Amino acid sequence: MTAHNALIVDLPPLPPLEEQLNLNGVAGLGHVLAPGEIDVSHGAILYLEDVTVSFDGFRALNALTLSIDVGELRCVIGPNGAGKTTMMDVITGKTRPDAGRVFLGQTLDLTRMSEPVIARTGIGRKFQKPTVFENHPVWENLELAMKTDKRWFASLRARLDAQAQARIEETLELIRLQHEATRLAGELSHGQKQRLEIGMLLMQQPALLLLDEPAAGMTDHETMELADLLNKLRGSCSMMVVEHDMEFVAALAGAFGKVTVMAEGRVLAEGSLDEVKRDDAVIESYLGR
Repeated sequence: MTAHNALIVDLPPLPPLEEQLNLNGVAGLGHVLAPGEIDVSHGAILYLEDVTVSFDGFRALNALTLSIDVGELRCVIGPNGAGKTTMMDVITGKTRPDAGRVFLGQTLDLTRMSEPVIARTGIGRKFQKPTVFENHPVWENLELAMKTDKRWFASLRARLDAQAQARIEETLELIRLQHEATRLAGELSHGQKQRLEIGMLLMQQPALLLLDEPAAGMTDHETMELADLLNKLRGSCSMMVVEHDMEFVAALAGAFGKVTVMAEGRVLAEGSLDEVKRDDAVIESYLGR
């Protein structure tokens, strides 16, 4: 048994599901949090402190410290092997850290939650390859993804009310697929599938969206369509976008948005895109001269 696996075995058991989801209320800075409420009174939606992850002696994350503000769209760039995907794995509970803390808001300790519970707290993740129900129409993809009671008895009795239909129609318009609503998802282009999956995540009303190289494989036109969509979402939820396409990053970050550069499992630099592009350490490690 490796040291990493031993640590997982020795961790205290997860608290009951109700406690993980704050269903019984959690004291937060003088008040009791309502079910599903995230305490962002300090302005941060996500906070990682000194997070370390090792695989067979290799440190994928090396005392990583990073925070994302409420409503912020943060771009994360860096060379392959910098630890960007591992960071997202830790946030979503796929990987347990060897050390460090990860909080959603001020009170929700993600390192003590299971993957399904983390998803239900309000974190949505999109991988590089789009995952949609290809044999179902676009409309049904959004309906299936809607944040509702998924237990079998409730699902059998579920009916779309006017409010739910309006939400689907608004989302279709937002992701520019209103004219493809009855088309099978498998017939969409790559870029359209990417936007559909983002729409499916939006139906779950996330507080934080994690997007891992969403522009990969897109045409230039599709890339700019996606950038336009994410910019429209700015402020409605917090977003972390991991990307290599610098034109896409520029379209998202603009002149003042914060960009984080990772290398060797830690933050190498942070600032505006222009600032990090002028940073000697970033040039040496990632951008080149």
